[in-house]
Amino acid sequence: MKEKYVGAIDQGTTSTRFILFNHDGREAASHQVEHKQIFPQPGWVEHDPLEIWENTCLVIREAMKKAGLTASDIVSIGITNQRETTLVWDKNTGKPLYNALVWQDTRTAGLIEEYTARIGQDGLRKRTGLPLATYFSGPKLAWLLKNVPGLSEKVDAGDVLFGTTDTWLIWNLTRTESGIIENTDSHIAGGGVHVTDITNAGRTMLMDLASLAWEDELLEFFGISASMLPEIRASVAAKPYGFTTKEGPFGGEVPICGILGDQQAAMFGQACFEAGTSKNTYGTGCFFLSNTGTEIVQSEHGLLTTPLYKEGTEPAVFALEGSIAVAGSLVQWVRDNMKMIDASPQIEELAMKEKDSGGVYIVPAFSGLFAPYWRPDARGVVTGLTGYANASHLARAVLESTAFQTRDIIIAMEKDSGIKVHSLKVDGGMTMNNLLMQFQSDLLDIPVIRPVVTETTALGAAYAAGLSAGFWSSKEEIARQWAQDKMWSPSMASEVRDKKCRFWAKAVERTLNWED
Repeated sequence: MKEKYVGAIDQGTTSTRFILFNHDGREAASHQVEHKQIFPQPGWVEHDPLEIWENTCLVIREAMKKAGLTASDIVSIGITNQRETTLVWDKNTGKPLYNALVWQDTRTAGLIEEYTARIGQDGLRKRTGLPLATYFSGPKLAWLLKNVPGLSEKVDAGDVLFGTTDTWLIWNLTRTESGIIENTDSHIAGGGVHVTDITNAGRTMLMDLASLAWEDELLEFFGISASMLPEIRASVAAKPYGFTTKEGPFGGEVPICGILGDQQAAMFGQACFEAGTSKNTYGTGCFFLSNTGTEIVQSEHGLLTTPLYKEGTEPAVFALEGSIAVAGSLVQWVRDNMKMIDASPQIEELAMKEKDSGGVYIVPAFSGLFAPYWRPDARGVVTGLTGYANASHLARAVLESTAFQTRDIIIAMEKDSGIKVHSLKVDGGMTMNNLLMQFQSDLLDIPVIRPVVTETTALGAAYAAGLSAGFWSSKEEIARQWAQDKMWSPSMASEVRDKKCRFWAKAVERTLNWED
């Protein structure tokens, strides 16, 4: 019998890719394309929704071509995505009504100040698990409604759909000209399936954690109409959300069975199914999550309470999360803006020319500071400069900043949970940087462990879709596929570690109160 595959669309902050996985959870073929980062004003970050859709079609077709597969060879597909990025489009024409507002975008700072003055930064935390911050998509949607001419009127007419990129892609993948979609009980709007899952809905500030439903009071608070919102479904579908169309990039009907926000997908890919398990993903940003089981644990130390996944009709599983806005994107900034390197992997080679950072510290608060500080007034700083400092010292400081930020989050996590982290599972593109991984182990004074499959975000989406379709029988079978590739052990003297952390804290302090 011909081998079957599960596909994963990984729609990230800087690129979109499609990966095909076999039953062993190993990559069979993939294709990836970057998309443009649009910066209209300082602090504003946008993407072109049509470019993202076109790139999605391209990467699917190219990966399928490389593998020599057709739609009939694919059991199901899953989608993982940049979570809080906010899109609105006309359900009749399918055209975006504005560029996507990216999760890093800070244009809602004024709105957040207004909301905070009314109810305090944690006024919605009990219901949503989130502090009021520019990060989340509900305030971004409120900004669009207030600032895009004619948008509110189109909403009143029932012509506008909202979604994060998972919703946008599923709507396009399932859209038919006739508007008739068979074999699904999902919400249909404008000829496409209009759905999301709890992990993405849980980052809008519009969903109640306890009920896993849009809450009227939250919608009223932000001035948002329920008519725009997608249906909230399980991350591992009890029944397919919908099917791709023959006219689409697959050239046939493929069931769409899994949706997970990128960081929850990485947890799934790392097989962190048990309460107390955790991982750290090093990508555009950096994200540490710890599974809290079916219990909703409210953070008292600046972390987020977030849905982790929901499998069919089973109870939802939750997590505590620490979010860092700038990690790999700092390396991209050094490459594209500072022109210090030609390609991102060269940062390690440059950094290796010096034994340390020469007393230089970089705090990349480009969009303010996220967890555990939540300070939108912060801006990036380079501190400790002397005449001795050179490009290699700066390159080391770039890499070390990600490790320092991770340490801040893990300390907060341990305070919230009362559980000591004894080792750290890692994934994402930056884990191929051995210098960074060794420094992370030294800074935390614990082993750092990288799996064989480092792109666990896409793998997690594939696992969710394959679990739904019966390609994998259980989460236990998935967990047995996890395998260690490399482990780094700490070797730094405690007095050196303590001094570095002390100076990092001083550098963070200097980012604060920059913006009025």
